[in-house]
Amino acid sequence: MGTGYNGKIARINLTTGEITTETLDLELAKRFIGGRGLGTKILYDEGVAKVGPLSPENKLIYITGPMTGTKAPTAGRYMVVTKSPLTGMIASSNSGGKWGGKLKYAGWDALIVEGRAEKLSYINVEDEKIEILDAQRYEGMMSEKLDEELKKVHPSCSVLNIGPAGEHQALLAAIMNDKDRAAGRSGVGAVMGSKNLKAITVSAQRTVIPAADEEALKAAFEDCLKLIRENGVTGGGLPTYGTAVLVNIINNTGSFPTRNWQESYFEQADDTSGETLKEKYLVKNAACHRCPIACGRVVKVGDKVVGGPEYEPLWAYGGNCGVNDLNAIDEANMWCNEYGLDAISTPCTIAAAMELYDKGIITEEECEGMPLAWGSAAAIVEWTKRMGEGRGKLARLMADGSYRLCEYYQHPEISMSVKKQEMPAYDARGIQGIGITYATSNRGGCHVRGYMISPEVLGLPEQLDRTSVEGKAKWCMIFQDLTAVIDSMGLCLFSSFALGAPNYAALLNAGTGTSYTPEELLVAGERIYNLERLFNKAAGMRPEDDRLPKRLMEEPIQNGPSKGQRSRIDVTLPEYYKVRGWENAFPTEETLKRLGLEA
Repeated sequence: MGTGYNGKIARINLTTGEITTETLDLELAKRFIGGRGLGTKILYDEGVAKVGPLSPENKLIYITGPMTGTKAPTAGRYMVVTKSPLTGMIASSNSGGKWGGKLKYAGWDALIVEGRAEKLSYINVEDEKIEILDAQRYEGMMSEKLDEELKKVHPSCSVLNIGPAGEHQALLAAIMNDKDRAAGRSGVGAVMGSKNLKAITVSAQRTVIPAADEEALKAAFEDCLKLIRENGVTGGGLPTYGTAVLVNIINNTGSFPTRNWQESYFEQADDTSGETLKEKYLVKNAACHRCPIACGRVVKVGDKVVGGPEYEPLWAYGGNCGVNDLNAIDEANMWCNEYGLDAISTPCTIAAAMELYDKGIITEEECEGMPLAWGSAAAIVEWTKRMGEGRGKLARLMADGSYRLCEYYQHPEISMSVKKQEMPAYDARGIQGIGITYATSNRGGCHVRGYMISPEVLGLPEQLDRTSVEGKAKWCMIFQDLTAVIDSMGLCLFSSFALGAPNYAALLNAGTGTSYTPEELLVAGERIYNLERLFNKAAGMRPEDDRLPKRLMEEPIQNGPSKGQRSRIDVTLPEYYKVRGWENAFPTEETLKRLGLEA
């Protein structure tokens, strides 16, 4: 009989080389579930909110959930929790693939990495054994090549690493694993680079995580699998077209940000859609560990077969840059994976640079032979490579994100970001609820902290009017809290298209021996969300950081089906604070006491 947890955390100090084993506080783990929740709790309690993000005092927590590696559907996720150098606030980036399951099978719930290595190093985990090894021969190596080279040394391992972007501490640097899976957002790769840590390899003999109640987990799994297979999104759209199924869906609502959010409908969107990707470039589907959905794409780029783009980079390199060349988008996405760059923020920053160039603010001379012109397929590929390499003054500036780029040119209004992180592919003027998610996300502009597209566009669990503000604050809170639970359990957010809180409670209780009701599980998610907000407050967040770019509030949509719409965040944000039990963007003492978070 198990508990879903291994009961062990490894603490690795790169400065001293000391590696220690700590016993997991099981009661604390169950209260914050694991993954994102427990990682945030550890980071907050150890005072990381007040340290410099790129200093040796920052900590990187690679953490699984209690369901990671179990027989639950989509149980392959892990989180990277740290202080973000991009936002200065909490960073908790999620990734799939095989690496998280391998770490769990090796016997560890989490790795806490501290300090800074004197020379470029990597960590090798082989079940109980953990060692810090020399990585100097891998300096500057691209992500895919590094994956292959490390597997020659550790044949059965799964590889997590940074590319060149992380090594030169670009604030848009991602952490890659299993070649094309990414803990992509908030600059977590830059933190890894600041620690002189190139990679973490994990090998494990075990392939099973015992549950507290195997029969109950089997029954819950079968119920969930049936729902996932019968659901139109998880059983149809995602396996068939991947997340790129959304390109035409969102464009047809008139909420597809185009040319850096100056427009919201891209007439050539179908050229970059999931349907076109499947027809012209798809080699096969790909699935993360224990995932029945298999939404991943494997595509051909020239003579290479590589991981294909998700919806976000298809939009960001496509409509947001005015580009309809799908081959160029596939290639630019490949370079994001190779250099280890956030495939949302990188193209969004290129789009902001294109607007600056279009307005004559960035000059021809600064572009050094590659103009940042709207619609240029060559530009999106070349500037991604320049950003990954840190080649040239402008590229180095762009590699730190659109906020810093636009601030440098004294036009901060052109950065389509929240808390200095670029917003993803849904226009909050045409889809009102997602605007609350963007504004109040603890990690900056983000859609996967409360995916309001599900009810507002896809009609799951019920269809809401995307143009209305009524009730959206409460809906957003519920989605944010449920997402915190899913991230902390070690499951994939996409499972929530088919599953609800009762399903997650059944899985968690069977796996860990807890007795959460669905309502109590949502309170646990609320506890996690409020703790993240406390971290941000300690890190220096201000109430005015919960905002959207002026463009979304002051400039109505100019074209397409949502023409005339603007964000009503002025109405929804006060209502959100009310339902959250917050004042001026932060939890009240009463709310903290109710959640057991009082000092």
